[in-house]
Amino acid sequence: MATADDYRYMARAIELARRGLYTTHPNPRVGCVLVKNGQMIGEGYHRRAGELHAERNAIADAGGSAEGATAYVTLEPCCHHGRTPPCTEGLIEAGVARVVMAMQDPNPLVAGEGARRLRDAGIEVESGVLESQVRELNPGFIRRMDSGIPYVRCKLAMSLDGRTAMNSGESKWITGPAARADVQRLRARSDAIVTGIGTVLADDPSMNVRLEMGESNEPAQPLRVVLDPMLEMPSTAKMLKLPGRTLVICSCEPQARGKALAEAGAEVVMLPGSSDGIELRQLLQHLAERQINEVLVEAGSTLAGAALWQGLVDELVVYAAPHIMGNGGRGLFHLPELELMQDRVELEISDVRMVGRDMRMTIKPKR
Repeated sequence: MATADDYRYMARAIELARRGLYTTHPNPRVGCVLVKNGQMIGEGYHRRAGELHAERNAIADAGGSAEGATAYVTLEPCCHHGRTPPCTEGLIEAGVARVVMAMQDPNPLVAGEGARRLRDAGIEVESGVLESQVRELNPGFIRRMDSGIPYVRCKLAMSLDGRTAMNSGESKWITGPAARADVQRLRARSDAIVTGIGTVLADDPSMNVRLEMGESNEPAQPLRVVLDPMLEMPSTAKMLKLPGRTLVICSCEPQARGKALAEAGAEVVMLPGSSDGIELRQLLQHLAERQINEVLVEAGSTLAGAALWQGLVDELVVYAAPHIMGNGGRGLFHLPELELMQDRVELEISDVRMVGRDMRMTIKPKR
């Protein structure tokens, strides 16, 4: 049975795992603490995909004194060879006596097998300590492993009367500098940013991460995804000149327009859809095949409304600015006309806080 110390040391492992929030994808964020005789002797976290995992970093930090220790790790240790060797082997070779993990790894390549190998080696294994906190840390990895699609987070900015743009389309800037900086952190933790061709034609956005975090923690640029059914995107778009990759999704044969975008640096992929839009579930399945864990949708009311209406949005992050934009302004979502109260889209607000002069609400649709 887990003790108070188990919860305390696991909390530290979770704190370490958070250091990889912007850098580990497509891998999960994982932290590890080694404890011996009531003292922490080693710490580690997974810094970046392709580098050593948290357990091996903690063992190295312990400097050869891990024999008989308890390892607190936020996710079941891996037992398969990837770009790095299995962590189960590292723990067994180091001679740890006990492993406390927050949760089982949902990856089918591990999923209980890591714990079994540890037990077969005579190591005591305990699971379920602070599991909910670890699930919140890795929603995309868990979602992709469990359902085959990424975790979808939709970012929206509005005035106090629910407007996202003036009737003319003008929308810069609804929110203040603090909220815009907060959005950069949302982008940094995402594997992909999705927008529609309407936003590209109206705003020519960069869709990149602009954070300075030091070389060791520098976030990778998310994949920029533009839904462009009829390939209207100009080859001179700003994002095509920036570091990082741009994926243009169309529903028509690419032909000459697709060739021009490819020459400008974009990757063009055709998916099912029509001239009005791309099949969004097909899009998410395609992104999951690319090992995309977390998707940030930054788009207008049509795409945001379609994703919400189809039940594909896991989380809404809405910034509300303290001003009024009037009846002519554009709304948050374009949805079918709802005539009855029972047809409402039910939401649950999980967090509300001030970000500078603006209010940020984290909202989850009720399934």
